[in-house]
Amino acid sequence: MTTRHEDLIGYKLMLAFDGMTPPARILEWIANRRVGGFSLFRPYNYTSPGQVRELTAALQRAAREAGQAPLLFATDQEGGQLAAMGEGTTQFAGNMALGATRDPELARRVGRAIGLELAAMGVNINYGPVLDLNTNPRNPSLGIRAFGDEPGNAARLGAAWVQGLQSAGVAATLKHFPGKGEAAVDSHYKMPVIAHDRQRLEAVELPPFKAGIEAGAKLLMTGHFAIPALTGTSAYPATVARRVMTDFARGELGFQGVIITDALDMGAITQGVGQIIDVIAAVRAGVDLMLIMLDADTQERLYNGLNLAYTRELLDADQVQASVKRIMNLKEWAAAKPQPDIAVVGCAEHRALERELARRSITLVKDEAGLLPLRLADGARVAAVMPAPKDLTPADTSSTITPHLGAAIRACHPNVDEFVTSHHPTSQEIAALRERLAGYDLLVLGTINASMQPEQPAMVNELLTLDIPTVTVAMRTPYDLATFPASRTHLCTYSIQPASLDALAAALFGEFSPTGQLPVSVSG
Repeated sequence: MTTRHEDLIGYKLMLAFDGMTPPARILEWIANRRVGGFSLFRPYNYTSPGQVRELTAALQRAAREAGQAPLLFATDQEGGQLAAMGEGTTQFAGNMALGATRDPELARRVGRAIGLELAAMGVNINYGPVLDLNTNPRNPSLGIRAFGDEPGNAARLGAAWVQGLQSAGVAATLKHFPGKGEAAVDSHYKMPVIAHDRQRLEAVELPPFKAGIEAGAKLLMTGHFAIPALTGTSAYPATVARRVMTDFARGELGFQGVIITDALDMGAITQGVGQIIDVIAAVRAGVDLMLIMLDADTQERLYNGLNLAYTRELLDADQVQASVKRIMNLKEWAAAKPQPDIAVVGCAEHRALERELARRSITLVKDEAGLLPLRLADGARVAAVMPAPKDLTPADTSSTITPHLGAAIRACHPNVDEFVTSHHPTSQEIAALRERLAGYDLLVLGTINASMQPEQPAMVNELLTLDIPTVTVAMRTPYDLATFPASRTHLCTYSIQPASLDALAAALFGEFSPTGQLPVSVSG
């Protein structure tokens, strides 16, 4: 292994760039410097599976020509609300849908399918699974990204997902260690403080991570949140704490793989010229890879700052060497795996699995009105109402999904009109909608995170007074039911992906009986 400190520092960086083909700046970096690899994101690097395969292949060729070790390519293909690889790939419903099935074997199959598709595109790391537990229903950045709020269920499903993903030659990343489910603020903007004591962490937050480590996950992603039970302070995040990254993750839990930061452009981490302090602290804490976003000036500043820190002996040379050895071992593991044919991406087998997950996750919470299965006269008029999809957090690609509730129900009954409302419908919009819906025979009202804002509940509660048979559907987090308890027939889909809404329609009309179980506690 090379001993030049510039090479050692380069291998510890995961960069990002804006380009569907390799930008000249990135090719120049590869030609003249070392690099761990690159994170790929839907808005900046994706148009189709074939394009990503060509992009990663071109960069791997550049690395070989420069005498570099094979590159790491990572992305956030979680499923559900966050799919960094878009149209053309199989869009699985995501973790909370899996949580509703309580089936580790299904989680393993989904993980493997995601892995095969990523590997075919040249991506060898997935930033998943999310192992945070959604113990705080008002956590602004988690929701359906979690398997649920039960440690045992999340541990079983997460471990199986890891095994499935890695069986396809793609490394899994356990995140966000050591568990940010209780966060009340989004770490993209501000540092959360997880104030639980050690006993609570051992009982709730940590079992999924322990199971993921035991399953052989190759990477662990740090959480940008303070955790005083492990550090003794709320002054700084776990990412920069040696007591978390080295003493706890490696010492107590025995994790021997690669530790990577969450994105370093988040508000929970110092930004601007002071950012290098947190990055040096993260390296000293025992973190291996720095996840740096697109800004070229930031990349240069952190690369040069870490090199300077090394020459000033702020970084321990033996520690850096050991860290780079772990990174090289990961590169070798990834490079040894055969690349599947691109035809596996979106193949019929994976689409069938997508439908299976969607159907098995549909959860009937209650049918006090006895509406199901629906038996409608041919001329009965059905109104399907849902908010326009939007990205509710930076870790969200929901805005790319076309509203599908009306089309899904229309496949089972011909006389269906769809109404797509604002995500935050105004009182005027609600009043106009009430007037338009007065003549319908059935309402299907979908909500998206209604529990986090007052406008959607106001709309649903107003429409429930129409005295029209109504089915309400929580299409993202299940907590929405608590905001309109007057609903007498209620289901959860955990996803607005077309497959999930097709499954909902099939369940409504009796093609199958829903078997999903709520993976979180919900009142209402």
